[in-house]
Amino acid sequence: MTTRLSPKQRDELLATLRTRFDKHPRRHGSITWAEVQARLDACPDKLPSLAAMEATGGEPDVVGRDAKTGEILFVDCASQSPKGRVSLCYDRAALDARKEHKPKGCVTDLAAAMGVELLNEEQYHELQGLGEFDTKSSNWLRTPPEIRALGGAIFGDRRFGRVFIYHNGAESYYSGRGFRASLRV
Repeated sequence: MTTRLSPKQRDELLATLRTRFDKHPRRHGSITWAEVQARLDACPDKLPSLAAMEATGGEPDVVGRDAKTGEILFVDCASQSPKGRVSLCYDRAALDARKEHKPKGCVTDLAAAMGVELLNEEQYHELQGLGEFDTKSSNWLRTPPEIRALGGAIFGDRRFGRVFIYHNGAESYYSGRGFRASLRV
């Protein structure tokens, strides 16, 4: 992942984020763009992660603020799984366990390389409260250690007007399953 953006890349990213922010006011309530811009200006090291979220099809947008720290929370708000983050198994252990037909990588490695966090089950439900996401796709979610220890991992989607959380073997991968990320700024 790029550690710095050129001034042109920075300006293009900020313009894209601002346009999306203005288009979806329901996602961020009383947070103003001036507040977001101030946080981004104070944390330029977060811009490459936002750029990676954007480049892989995540369409990051502001969905809230941490009441304790004041951090702004960006989450992937693409309607379906980010296209640049599909066909991945859950983690390195699952990838290494596959003997044949290995996927191109794993979710946890890509998230770490991007400098982002996977959504957990609670965050996924909160996102789904802001719109209808993953009606034709699904996304791996941060899996509790006790489930992962048994060889599984969890994922979510929206079908029949409801949000479902399922389980699968962590080594599985599908063209319609990716992951959504979050970033605190």
